[in-house]
Amino acid sequence: MSTTFKILRFDPPKDKLPHFQEYIHTPKPGDTMLEVLKEIRDQQDPSISFRYSCREAVCGSCALTINGTICLACKTQFESLKTDVVVIEPLPNMEIIKDLIVDMAPFWDAYEFIQPYLQPKGEAVPEKGHRVEEKDMEEVFQFITCILCGSCYAACPVVTRDGRYLGPAALAKLYRFAIDPRDKRPWPALARVDNPTGVWGCDTVFRCNDVCPKAVRPADGIEGLRRRMVVDRIKHPFGRTK
Repeated sequence: MSTTFKILRFDPPKDKLPHFQEYIHTPKPGDTMLEVLKEIRDQQDPSISFRYSCREAVCGSCALTINGTICLACKTQFESLKTDVVVIEPLPNMEIIKDLIVDMAPFWDAYEFIQPYLQPKGEAVPEKGHRVEEKDMEEVFQFITCILCGSCYAACPVVTRDGRYLGPAALAKLYRFAIDPRDKRPWPALARVDNPTGVWGCDTVFRCNDVCPKAVRPADGIEGLRRRMVVDRIKHPFGRTK
């Protein structure tokens, strides 16, 4: 059945304002929304710009807003939409570079800020590596599955009103390292997010949990960091630097 696809188009500085352009297309049975976009681009308008790579919900680059819902285009079946009009927009909370491509620099800046890598004690790597019992990694696994698609950042109402907020993905990733038994980062590395632009900025409305395509539940990580901050204040009422 022919379907109308309304795709947001914007090519600064040529376009003064974003606008929707309509395309009539008949998806094949089993088509994902990424395949639909590729077919429209290949058959009707090669100027449409959007990101994609793995096509298997692993890279996270095809995150979009489809009929008001943030999702991965490669994971979203057209038939699941059950509508004859589909509206496709870029991720919110980020500037549009062109059409469905957004500038994710603020997202990556926040990610870099939390130092997303293991910081073990000492510089020398143990001869047998950093051995960890499987049971000690069970809680960590939840946060390892993040594919950095930016969906949670795009859905976050705090990011909408305050661009200084680090966002759910970065804070959840920090918690992933904070609970890793191999990570021994100094306290100041965690204290950097003990403020309104860090863990205390979260409104706890769980939109990040709702849109995450990998069930990471970033809000869980933020709550975990908050608990650590509270416990530390009780143990060290006058503060600490190490």
